[in-house]
Order: sequence, then structure tokens, then C-alpha cells
Amino acid sequence: MSRRRVVITGLGCITALGETAGVFFEALCQGKSGIATIESFDTSAYPVHFGGEVKQFDVTKYIEIRESKRMDRFSQFAVAAASQAVTDSGLDFSKEDPYRMGAIVATGIGGIKEIEEQHLVLLKKAPMRISPFTVPRLMANAAAGNIAIRYGLRGPNFCVVSACASSNHAIGEAFCNIVSGRSDVVITGGTEAAMTPLGLASFCAARSLSLRNDNPAAASRPFDRDRDGFVLAEGAGILVLEEYEHAKKRGAVIYAEVLGYGATDDGNHITAPLPDGAGAAKAMEFALKDAQLSPEKVDYVNAHGTGTELNDIAESSAIRAVLGPHAYKVMVSSTKGAHGHLLGASAAIEMVVCAEVIKNLVVPPTLNLENVDERCNAKMDFVPLKAKERKVGVAMSNSFGFGGHNACVVVGKVS
Repeated sequence: MSRRRVVITGLGCITALGETAGVFFEALCQGKSGIATIESFDTSAYPVHFGGEVKQFDVTKYIEIRESKRMDRFSQFAVAAASQAVTDSGLDFSKEDPYRMGAIVATGIGGIKEIEEQHLVLLKKAPMRISPFTVPRLMANAAAGNIAIRYGLRGPNFCVVSACASSNHAIGEAFCNIVSGRSDVVITGGTEAAMTPLGLASFCAARSLSLRNDNPAAASRPFDRDRDGFVLAEGAGILVLEEYEHAKKRGAVIYAEVLGYGATDDGNHITAPLPDGAGAAKAMEFALKDAQLSPEKVDYVNAHGTGTELNDIAESSAIRAVLGPHAYKVMVSSTKGAHGHLLGASAAIEMVVCAEVIKNLVVPPTLNLENVDERCNAKMDFVPLKAKERKVGVAMSNSFGFGGHNACVVVGKVS
């Protein structure tokens, strides 16, 4: 008996580089950058003054103002992106069995803005002056819950939290949920809004961030020998995953098919990956095995590629270990050079990229990659600086996170 097929029928995103999937992908391919000076709070006391901040976000375009005030920014981003994705999919949930419809939406940090704001109220005023909406706003599962409420979804609904691998885990679990027959449609992806005083200060204290205050657009430099850290960003990516026959029956436009999912853990260190990328390699191997594909079938790898030394070297090593000689023929790009690192939402944004790559026959570049770090192997095609037109039949998206989490999702053109 053949297993149920899963396809992507809707895309939505909120990023510093664009507020819809189409605008975002076009900007990526044009080599634009969304990295700029932070405007939402005073960064003068910080060593870092820039990031991938979503500026001029008008929540009322998507959510009634009273309802939006009951959500932290990370939930607002998710509901906005979900609104785009559902509209894009053409689904009418009033005609569907609500118990066959679910929402699995990830975040790495959740409502940190709400925590900061209410903690100030606690310190400056009194305990009972805290907002009664504090918990519903800050809880990590609020994004998934609000999406389910908006569309009346009564199937599986939960949040995945696994640092920067969160969204790939969410997409993978949504995929498995549909394959198993428990659901026909799952709204999935990830959201993050950690561009706050505490969020920025925490990563500054960890010395994880680039310090290129004089040239923010050039700060995120995946696989480049002159990189000096990642760039913090915010936003959301949401996709509609749907059982193939269900989508076909209603005449849905299909972007790509989800073919396989693999997940592992390094079991090694809370922040550092295994130096040889062995854990990441196994996740990639498992995803290809799940997809029943040989390494030679992969045309494009959307790399996790944060622009940190440990990650870039480990991941490039993992790609070579899994793909073998084919690693020198496949295209590998990290779009974080343009949009920054959205932590738990990154993989969702990058899955939007993979779907658009398959649809549009163009691979976006690794921005700012001027001199490939020899330890990442300069013979590999990291698609430096400029997009490349290419027919992509199979794309692989990597995502790794603190805690040793590794997740890989393989998607392909529907045949």
C-alpha cells in the first residue's frame, strides 16, 4: 500500500525583506538585504545596533485591533502569515471537517516581548497590575492556538520548541501527521519576535552576533572567511500542507511535494555542533531515506548557514559526507545572508524559499559570500552573490539548533 502524499498549497511570510512570499523571494533573488539599523528600541548601549527587523508592520491588515492586543508580536506575525497562506491555498475551512484540519506552529523563544513588558510592570507598579492576558500572550503555543481559533481547526494543534531547528521539526511533524492519515490539512511553520532589548542583549552577551555596525547589509556572511557572527532577525513563515488527493480534488495550485523528513540530535554540547557535522549528516541521510531518494537526486540545498564558524564548517562537512562527489555538483545557498537568522522561524522561511525555487526555476544567492572559507571547501557551489537560473526537481532544507537539534526536510516537484 502506497503512503499518502503531502503537498504544499499555500505560502505566507512576514520578514524584514518582504511581507509576502512573492515579494520576499523576488527581493532575495535580486540580491537585496533586509538587514538594517534597529528602530524599535534604543541600542546605543549595545555592541550591536542592527538586525533583520520587520519595520512598519501593520497588524490591522490581518487582525482586528482589539484581538491583536491579546497577542504578543510573535503570534501576530504567525496569524498574519497564516492569513496569507490560507488565502493563497484557496481553502474554505467552512466546507471541511474541522477534526481533519490542524495547526503545528513552532517558535524558539515565544513571547519574550510580553515577558519583558510585564516584568517592568511588576517591578515599577504592583503584582496585581500585571495584565490578565500575560500568560495567553507569552505562551509558546499561542501562535498555533490563535491560528486554530481563527479558522476553527479542531485537529492536532501544538507547538514545537527546539531552538533554531523548531520550524523544520514542525513541518516534519505536520508531514508525518498527514502521511499517517490523522489529518488532511495542517497549517505549519514558525514564528519569532525576539528583536527586543533582552533578546538582543542575550545574544550579544553570548558573543554570537556580527559587530559590523558600519555596514549592516554586509554583516551576515554565511560560509565567508571574514564572517564574524550571525545577524538576529524576526518574522514568520507559514505553509499549508495538504494531502495530495484532497488538494487535487479541489483543484488547488501545488508548489511542491514534501518527500521526506529526518531528525537527530548531536548529544554533545548545548550550543556547539559536532565538529564533523555527524549529527546533521544523519538527519540528512534519514530525510533522504524517508523520501526514498539517492543523494544524486538532490539539486539544491538550502543550508542552515548562520555565518558562524562552527556551524558553517560542520554543515559543509555534513553535506559532503551525505552527498559524496555529488556535493560538488549540487547548489548550496544560505539565504540568511539577506534576511538574517530568525531563530525558530528560520526553517519555515527557508521552506518558503525551497517551494519558490521549485516553482520559479531560480536559486537565490548566498549574499555577502566574497571569499569562501577553505575549511568549507571552495570547490562547492555556494551560489555566491548572484542568483542562478536552474531547474530544481529536489530541494533539501537543513536546520540545526542549540541543544544539538538537527532537522532536515526534503521537497520536490510534483510528478
